[in-house]
Amino acid sequence: MKLFDILRTFAKAESGTATVDWVVLTAAIIGLGIAVLATFGPGVNDLGDSFSESRSGASVAERGTLGWSE
Repeated sequence: MKLFDILRTFAKAESGTATVDWVVLTAAIIGLGIAVLATFGPGVNDLGDSFSESRSGASVAERGTLGWSE
């Protein structure tokens, strides 16, 4: 059997053990997602703050000041 066939059979199973497996797999995926967010969240926020601070003092060139003529 191919992997896809095995997964399809598993997804269609209605026995109690398959349900428990789905609950455990779903909980593991959600737990992993929370762990990733908890790990990388503060660093991403700090990076965003640093970028915002560095861009807040930047000026924008006005039309015609870069040598282009209309």
